[in-house]
Amino acid sequence: MSPSNLSDPTLSITPVASKLPTEILPGIFAFPPNRDTLGGTAYLILTPIGNILIDSPAWNDVNRQFMLDRGGAKWLVITHRGGMGKTTAIATELGCEAIVQEQEAYLLPELKVTTFRHNLNINDSIHAIWTPGHSPGASCVYYAGAGGVLFTGRHLLPNQFGAAVALRTAKTFHWLRQLRSVDAIWAQFPSQYPLSHICPGASTGLLRGKGSIAVQ
Repeated sequence: MSPSNLSDPTLSITPVASKLPTEILPGIFAFPPNRDTLGGTAYLILTPIGNILIDSPAWNDVNRQFMLDRGGAKWLVITHRGGMGKTTAIATELGCEAIVQEQEAYLLPELKVTTFRHNLNINDSIHAIWTPGHSPGASCVYYAGAGGVLFTGRHLLPNQFGAAVALRTAKTFHWLRQLRSVDAIWAQFPSQYPLSHICPGASTGLLRGKGSIAVQ
């Protein structure tokens, strides 16, 4: 898929059947894997001051209505370029603020986006953290609710045992940088922030229905 297709506003709603998102933690929903993002999993966090969508779900009638029934989203945070999908169409229709690390922003030329370099406090409970390696602008999103939840995109993925690990793939931008980012992100938990669950942005089938990875 070319970079222009990632943000084409004409690719609005895909008329295919879809399962409803699943509530995996209180107020946190996981969307079914999205073929537009090569099987990526997007998440919706419901909060009193505005909902947060993490990565792009498939933009079909089921997901669209699900979002509208819950008040849409105030923010759409992209964790890596592969999670963009139909970001432009979603952000335009929902009227939400799209947030992406500065090195990935050029892939959304039709959309006004909010960028950050190292960290961004989206609100008091949501923080975006730059974790380069999988892609130049790969990031994680930390949510202080539900005991502390880290949304890792493809920075950390479940392995065959359901543990969160860095995985080197054909699309990995810089493996050694990713490993350094792993060390840096782990150094923040739980010394700086409480952490109870990890929600990966792909390979969620390896969680065998658990929905998230519990942090021991």
